[in-house]
This record gives sequence, C-alpha cells and structure tokens, in this order.
Amino acid sequence: MNKTSTVDKSQTLSARKSLRSIKDIIDDLSKPVHPQRLKTRMQGDTELTYIPWYQAVRYLDHYAPGWRYEIRSIDQIGDRCVVTVRITIPSLEGEVWREATGQEELNCTSYGDSSSNAESMALRRAAAKFGLCLYLYDK
Repeated sequence: MNKTSTVDKSQTLSARKSLRSIKDIIDDLSKPVHPQRLKTRMQGDTELTYIPWYQAVRYLDHYAPGWRYEIRSIDQIGDRCVVTVRITIPSLEGEVWREATGQEELNCTSYGDSSSNAESMALRRAAAKFGLCLYLYDK
C-alpha cells in the first residue's frame, strides 16, 4: 500500500466520523433562529417575517457542514421567472437532498432582479424542507 492511499483512507475515515445523523441536523436546523437574523416585509396588508438567504447559508454552514447547493433549472412561465434549486446535505445515512422552487415577476418592482429574487426564495424554501425557519410558515 502506498502512502497516498493510506492518507486517502484516513481522510475518508476522518470525514465519515465528523458526519452527523440527518435527524440531528434537522433537529438543529429546526430550532428557532435568533430574532436578529430575521427580517420583515409587507406583502399587501400582511407583515411577513423571513430569514434572508445569506443568513440561511450561515445556519446551513454551521449545522450542516459540507452542504451543497445547485440551481437545477431556470424557466420562464408566463410573466414569471421560476428557479428550482437543490440543497444536498452529507450525513451518516448518506447524502440527503431537498428541492424547491421560487418565482418572481419578470418585471419586478421590488429590490433585486427576477432571477436573484426567485433563487433566494427557492434557497430559503429548500432549507425550510430541512427545518430551517419552517416554523415561520405556521399561521
């Protein structure tokens, strides 16, 4: 056995030992986030509380090290930009993924542009499928 394969095997073993159960990861992501990490905005007559995409990334980095994110598709449906994303989290049980969509009017008048707003929504929704700020959807 050469030195390289010994190092590769020990690194793989070390990485495997640092993995956590997906249940434990979801339990941690499901905890309420610090209120300072949340933002609010008006949608019609309703005030919505949400986690910004960059705060979601920070929570995923902390509780799900090694997580990956990919844009699966960007489509135009009528006058809307629809983005589908996937978040993959490595765990003791293997890689676990969730997908979600986000959409925005092509001629949006809000901050940002239609594709970045749709991507932000999709990322937050995919993270919510792992428990992150899922409680904010309770009415």
